[in-house]
Amino acid sequence: MYRQGDVLVVPVAPADVPACAPVPRDRRGRMVLARGEATGHAHVIGGPGLRLLADLDDPERMFVDVPTHGRITHEEHGPISLPAGHYRVVRQREYIPGAFRPVAD
Repeated sequence: MYRQGDVLVVPVAPADVPACAPVPRDRRGRMVLARGEATGHAHVIGGPGLRLLADLDDPERMFVDVPTHGRITHEEHGPISLPAGHYRVVRQREYIPGAFRPVAD
């Protein structure tokens, strides 16, 4: 497992990745795992041939296909290197009375 702030990246077997669609890049051409609501900073992933995917049935569930290697970056955290593999992206959530919401970075 790899954690960067409120983002957790968990290795999964290829068979555990559901039917997915590519996640569009942002206006700057980045693959964003999570955007900070408080700071505007973003957890961004990149690497050769890397694909960021969203579950067709639940677009909030994201997966990453890393063919050779990848790297997660953020303005306020050190970079994290990822080896080849398949990963699920999990956003940390917090409880507010009556609901859960993503943690604001």
